[in-house]
Order: sequence, then C-alpha cells, then structure tokens
Amino acid sequence: MLCLIQQKTLKEKVVINLEELEKKDIAVKMRDITKRFGSIVANDKCWLNIYRGEVLALLGENGSGKTTLMNMLSGIYFPDEGQIFVDGKEVSIRSPKDAMDLGIGMIHQHFKLVDVLTATENIILGLDEPGKLDLKAAADKIREICDLYGFEVNPDQKIYDMSVSQKQTVEIVKVLYRGADILILDEPTAVLTPQEADRLFVVLRNMRDAGKAVVIITHKLHEVMDVSDRVAVLRKGTFVGDMITKQTTIPEMTNMMVGRPVTLNIPRKKMEHISPRLEVRNLTVKDSEGIEKLHDVSFTANAGEILGIAGISGCGQKELLEAIAGLQKVESGTIDYLDDDGFADHLVGKTPLEIAELGVTLSFVPEDRLGMGLVGSMDLTNNMMLRSFRKGKSIFTDRKTPRDLATTVVEELEVVTPGITTPVRKLSGGNVQKVLVGREIAEAPTVLLTAYAVRGLDINSSYMIYDLLNKQKESGVAVVYVGEDLDVLVELCDRILILCSGYVNGIVDGTAITKEEIGLMMTHLNQEGESDEQ
Repeated sequence: MLCLIQQKTLKEKVVINLEELEKKDIAVKMRDITKRFGSIVANDKCWLNIYRGEVLALLGENGSGKTTLMNMLSGIYFPDEGQIFVDGKEVSIRSPKDAMDLGIGMIHQHFKLVDVLTATENIILGLDEPGKLDLKAAADKIREICDLYGFEVNPDQKIYDMSVSQKQTVEIVKVLYRGADILILDEPTAVLTPQEADRLFVVLRNMRDAGKAVVIITHKLHEVMDVSDRVAVLRKGTFVGDMITKQTTIPEMTNMMVGRPVTLNIPRKKMEHISPRLEVRNLTVKDSEGIEKLHDVSFTANAGEILGIAGISGCGQKELLEAIAGLQKVESGTIDYLDDDGFADHLVGKTPLEIAELGVTLSFVPEDRLGMGLVGSMDLTNNMMLRSFRKGKSIFTDRKTPRDLATTVVEELEVVTPGITTPVRKLSGGNVQKVLVGREIAEAPTVLLTAYAVRGLDINSSYMIYDLLNKQKESGVAVVYVGEDLDVLVELCDRILILCSGYVNGIVDGTAITKEEIGLMMTHLNQEGESDEQ
C-alpha cells in the first residue's frame, strides 16, 4: 500500500511506504512546533514523527532548524507554539531532566565529560540514587549495557586517556544508563575515522533492533544511506517531508534540502605549472604544557595545489597550521615561504603581523571560529574590518570597504542573517563559518590555510566552499586543507599528508588512495614514524 503523498519542491512528490511504518510504534509526535529567536523563526509549525525500532536521519541546510527542533525535544529550548507527544501522551519538556524522565537523551557534538574522572564516574555524575554510592555495581551495569549493544569501553579508564570515539561511547552509554530509549545524536561521525564510524553504525543498528528510537543529525549523505531507515528534511525552518531511505537517492535528498538541483561532484583540475610555495622542514612543536604535538614534520605545499592534512582529532593538525601562521611557538625546524623567483622568507619566530610585513599574504581559517577567527559580539562589518583596519592611509577608519565586503559575502555565500549589523554569535555555526571563509579568501592570499573549513556546513554550502578552494588553487594559491571527511579529502586534494601521533605517516597521491587506507594510516604508525613524499 503506497500512500501519504506529500508535496515536495520542484513539483516532485515524496511517497512514504506506510506498510513499513505501520509496523513500528510512534515514540514521539511533534505537531506545529514553532520557535522564534527575536525576529528569526527557527522552526515554523514543524511536524515530525519518530518511531521505535528505526534510525531517523534529520537533514537540512544550515539554519534550517534541525538542531533547534531536537533541542526542544531534549529540553534545552521550550517551544513557543505546538505540541509534543511521547507514547501518545502530550508532555511539557522544560529541561533536560524532564526529557530524561521521558526516556529522551541527546548526545551533543561537543562532549560534556570531566577529563580527570573515569568513564563510570562520568556516567553516574549527577544521579540522585538512594543508598550508598556503589561504583562497582555501576561499573557492572555499564558492562552489561556495553555487552548488550556492542560498545567497547573500559568503565575504569580516565577520560583524558580516551580517543574521541571512546569519549563518544561514554556519552551514549551515559544516556542509556539513565534509561533513555529515544536517542538523538548530533553529527555523531564528525571526528571519527571510517573504521570508528563503521563500529558506531553497528551499535546504532543494535540499538534500533532492540527497539530504541534513534535520531541522527548529519550532513554526510553517504552515511545516511548506510545507516538510516528513514529521512526527514527541514528547509528554512519548515518540515518538507520524509522518505524511506532505501526508496530515495542522494541527489533526491539534496534537491529536497535545497529546493533546487545541486551538482554533487568535486572537480579536481590537474594544474600544468606548480611550484613550491611553502617548505616545512623537521618541524617540532610542543603545546603549552610541554607535550610534543609534532615531531620532525617535513613537507612542501605547492602553488596551484590543494594539500590535504588527515589525522584523528588532536594529532597535531591545529598546531601545524598555527605554527605556519605565526601563532604557535616552534621548538625546532624551519618554515620557509618561497616567492615566485624562489627567494625564501623564514617564518619561524615571526608574528602574524611580521609575516604580513614581509609581503607574505597568508590567510588562515582556524578551527576555533568564534575564539580565534571572529569576535562573536561584533557584527559582520566589524569582523571584516579586523583584517583591514591597519591598511587605512588616514587617521579615520575605512568602514565602507568592509561593509561592502560583508554584503558581498552574505550574498555570494548565501549567509542566513537578518543583516550585516547582526552580531555573528547570533548566527548558526554554519553561517559563522561562511563569514570566516569568505573574509579570508577575500584577502587574495598566496597561501590559504583552512582547518575544518566545512565543519557544520550543509551539503550545498560545503560544495560552495569546495568550489572556492578549487578556484584559489587554479589562481595559483597554495591551499592547505585540514579535513575530517575522508571522502572529501580523496576527491578534493591533490596530495594528502597523513599525521599519526604527531608524526608524518605518509604523503600520498589523492587520486591513488582510498579512505579506508587513509583511516588505517591515521591510526597505525609505521616503524619509522615518517614517510617520504610521493
């Protein structure tokens, strides 16, 4: 029986197979949910069904209201209008505790764990249980949960000794320990290797098969096809429709999210003339606590090329880019900028301002966009002016040029904002990233360093950024791209430098390697701890 036809953009139809859905119990019904932030309507009369025994992928562009909608279900926000039903009963969820009492738990992209405590201590932290605290009984219960769903976690291990995937496991076990049977995961694979993501998907399927309702918010459509049973799409704060995953395609989902056809390919033009622009030799960097983050790193970044940097979170990518940009102290080694005539400027020991005074036009999109990249309390114009205020030739600050640039960035990168006078902290994470990338590219750099340039961006915005990076490459810029999506790294980058525990574990041809091979090199250091360039 095929029915329930919902209107889709471009006069297409979404057909839901009700026979499959009727076999499942509805865990949550959200009806006419509306949430406003001042003049911004984040969600506008949204409807959503969440079924037990399924994995639901919630899709939408940046600012479409996905996370806001789930934040209302998990008690972080309270809806201005609408109704929420859990197991058929209307409920009022005013706090995360209310949500947990209803069996709803949300695992956020940024973990909320205490590093110096063990997994068990983090999982039971804040629980008000009768009687004497029994850590052993709690650890036994944690092991039972892990055995049931296929988790791998040591209850006695300290958080600071854990990998990113292990920390995520602790967050999931924490909500299961508290009795959650409706789980929401926000960008669950954002910093996982392909192997870690595959293990997570096995666990999600096990939870689904045990009757849990699982919702994932993600931008990785190939993962949606792999792990989800149903897809629900929001666009500009409204519910567009939902589809059985096996009955749809990636282009169809993308068209539904954006409202128009989107080309999903990343062209990789082979440049005829490339030349060395940045030479890094034997670079060793320690963090503020004296821990070595990079060991004897050497590579060359070429003009007319995109050099990808792959590695698990915290293996030295941040320190590498900051050392090049003059923001990180270097213990030993050299960083040389080569001009078109082959003359070298030594960058080690110089501040960003001193590097600019050498005539080196270097742009940097940092990982910390609202700490290092932009000032959250300032509007778009003033954030653009952070790059240009020293260039004025009079005693008066030029405000027209940065205002025009802010307007251009908003228009060309489709930044969702009430206006250029809006403080950037009021924008969604993806729109903040667009502002930052647009400002840095507008500097017309000869070296462009990007750390997770598309993190948090929807698929349409991501491909817009990939296109901008390719245009920079074709104009002769040396682009260094740190990314976490290995599918994109092998499609976009000409060469890929793989970091493992602060060592260079290989520099490979982006056209001749798979993401699985990169994932293994990210986690298994070769005997020498370094590799020659290919």
